Amino acid sequence: MQPSRDQLMWMYRTMILIRRYEERMAEVYFEGKTPRFDIGWGPVPGEMHLAAGQEPVAVGVMSHLGDHDTVTGPHRPHHLAIAKGVNLKAMTAEIFGKKTGLGQGKGGHMHLFDVAKKFSCSGLVGAGFPPALGAALAAKMQGKNWVAVAFAGEGAANQGSFHESLNLAALWKLPVILVIEDNSYGISVPKAASTAVPTNADRAAAYGIPGAFVPNNDPVAVFEAAGIAVERARQGQGPSLLEIKTDRYFGHFQGDPELYRPKGEVDTLKGHDPIARLRTKLMEGGVLSEDSDAALRKAVEAELEEAYAFARNSPYPEPTEALKHVFV
Repeated sequence: MQPSRDQLMWMYRTMILIRRYEERMAEVYFEGKTPRFDIGWGPVPGEMHLAAGQEPVAVGVMSHLGDHDTVTGPHRPHHLAIAKGVNLKAMTAEIFGKKTGLGQGKGGHMHLFDVAKKFSCSGLVGAGFPPALGAALAAKMQGKNWVAVAFAGEGAANQGSFHESLNLAALWKLPVILVIEDNSYGISVPKAASTAVPTNADRAAAYGIPGAFVPNNDPVAVFEAAGIAVERARQGQGPSLLEIKTDRYFGHFQGDPELYRPKGEVDTLKGHDPIARLRTKLMEGGVLSEDSDAALRKAVEAELEEAYAFARNSPYPEPTEALKHVFV
């Protein structure tokens, strides 16, 4: 299963949008937080987990999904939300804590929720697996060919919720795909120091379902593997497990000193940047030209500027609304 020219261009543009969004957020996040870092200062308070480098996971899988399909994400969710089509202005406003945000500014960047796009995420490790199963069960009971996809980091694959969800999904043949983003580190712990198997895709065999490992942070390879898993789920053949080797260019969180990473590691990772590799592929295939690439990037910057301006200029919620729309 190979992506069409239109799909390749969508993946390329979306990867650039994600990358530039995260790079812009990295700059904005530190406004007001220097010279002495305080997590509560600046226009974007709280923790911040950025996904620059992990774009192939998002575009390769989301290429096969529609608005009727459910996606649950982890605490590092921006790339997934953007690729799922979550409104960029409302998402950015939410991250800024503004009333015009997805959750009226009360959820923040780890709790993005878009009903129209069936997207949600959570700050709890491994928390997205059970809700994805619930959505898949609902689709099956209604006779729909909708699927649910749960994304999580490789550290979450050592959580009980991961194994419990795989067992139940396999038992009930639910149309769900569990996608593990292996960026080599669970916070600061290398995968080899926390996980007994070389790849979490191997764990699929314990539940009698297909498991696939996708190396090299390649969006086209992700597209191919995800296409098989999604089609299998739509045909009522049950769940699949994917582990995708990807790269995290920023720290676990903004402000992370990254003392656990070998010196020069990020520069080495950027040496095989998936966006640059896809650009070369598109250029060589005659799908992209220097002029069309420049126009595309200019349009992306304009879209980003509009989203960030909307967030900055939006009002904060009134203090009297603090307990509105929340559970108490």
